[in-house]
Amino acid sequence: MNDGTVALVTGAARGMGAATVHALAAQGYRVLAVDSCAGDSAERPLEVKYALASASDLMAVAEKYDDEQVQAHIADVRDRIAMRHAAEAAVTAFGRLDVAVAAAGVIAGGQPLWETANAQLHEMWDTNLVGVWNTAAACVPHMLAGPDPSRCRFVAVSSAAGTHGLYHLAAYSAAKHAVVGLVKGLAADLAGSGVTAAAVAPGATQTDMLEGTARLYGLTTSEDLGKSALIRRILAPEDLAGVIALCCSREGAALNGSVVSADGGFRP
Repeated sequence: MNDGTVALVTGAARGMGAATVHALAAQGYRVLAVDSCAGDSAERPLEVKYALASASDLMAVAEKYDDEQVQAHIADVRDRIAMRHAAEAAVTAFGRLDVAVAAAGVIAGGQPLWETANAQLHEMWDTNLVGVWNTAAACVPHMLAGPDPSRCRFVAVSSAAGTHGLYHLAAYSAAKHAVVGLVKGLAADLAGSGVTAAAVAPGATQTDMLEGTARLYGLTTSEDLGKSALIRRILAPEDLAGVIALCCSREGAALNGSVVSADGGFRP
């Protein structure tokens, strides 16, 4: 069991983010579960064609635990000030901040690059890259100032799209490639501090985002998206949560500056 290490997880209301909250809590972490809870409101990026998680989704995750272990916090990763307040809320609630998992992400696409609107590129960039940037900028200073920086981990969720170019998803692929560069640059900035940074690159994972991706490709079921992977199935959010939890662990220090491919043998 963990010794009460404190983690902040974005995109925590459902999917990989929610599964990560549960995986870390099961290991004894104290967790601030963060999500924009934009649902189907105007706060959702307009190019995103599926509903995001709601406040009730986030509360359903947190309500499985008492307030001394998991607390819910609504914040949009695109807003740097909101993320600074989220990091401060974790420190206020639990006394310190040791781990941050940037799992929030959205997807849009369905057309070639030259037919892709600038608005779509900006929205993919704002959530999938700037959101990770804002999370790191808000959380890392608390790690450096904390009682044990050598225990501190920053973990970003990239994608198989961070190392491959995906058909009709150029804007999404560009943002996820940039997440890899962000993590590698952050790891270099943190050299010698004890704090480490790594990225996890999932393949097709059963989430609402994957269902949205299937619709972009005109597929009737997201199961088709897992057929080309060597594992021959869609991954479960819990599969990825276990990998993310490893990156958050003491042993995860060895993954500093790395991109962990957790894609089931993805083949585009």
